[in-house]
Amino acid sequence: MPRFDVVTIFPELFDTPLRTSLLGKAVETGLIEVGVHDLRDRGLGKHRNVDDEPYGGGPGMVMRPEPIFETVEPLQRPGSHVVLMSPRGTTLNHAVVERLAAMEHIILICGRFEGVDERVAAHLADEEISIGDYVLAGGELAALVVIEAVSRLVPGVLGNEASLEAESHRSGTLEYPQYTRPATYRGHDVPDVLLSGDHARIAKWREDRSTAATSSPRSDLPE
Repeated sequence: MPRFDVVTIFPELFDTPLRTSLLGKAVETGLIEVGVHDLRDRGLGKHRNVDDEPYGGGPGMVMRPEPIFETVEPLQRPGSHVVLMSPRGTTLNHAVVERLAAMEHIILICGRFEGVDERVAAHLADEEISIGDYVLAGGELAALVVIEAVSRLVPGVLGNEASLEAESHRSGTLEYPQYTRPATYRGHDVPDVLLSGDHARIAKWREDRSTAATSSPRSDLPE
């Protein structure tokens, strides 16, 4: 059973997502385990501080290394993989998700403020991961993205395992368009081929539309 441990100063951000939809069911049924750990439990002084001014000056505050090391190290066990959520990290894609899904224990560190003391990345984290080329207020939402993406690959989490095979990015292409009832809505019709019952024609149509979707708006994906 895969386990995720999340280190954050805002543990309440995880309450609802971990009780809802597929993630909630996966946690409830024991298909995955998720622990959320408040970094301020290891904060310094009476105010449980976790940040300080950056050496060399500059705007904002930087997360101190001590609370992070002292929270993460007791969680580690043989085979643990420590991930620092960071905008400079490896961009999350399906190949990265598949690699993470093969691991039994992932610890996710959520940064805040202007960043995290570099010693965390250099001497504690095994890798840094980003969910895209933009900046968030912190790593919590990014950590949830990692947990959901990886959990979908855990056997039993999806109600229909076959749906994984046709998902976007799994084969390096985007998924074909999907339609359902009614066949006509506000003058817009479902393509005739999907109503034909000809499975060979439908498969070819889907393949063509998948290729077109990949090469047009997402020219960065392989054909």
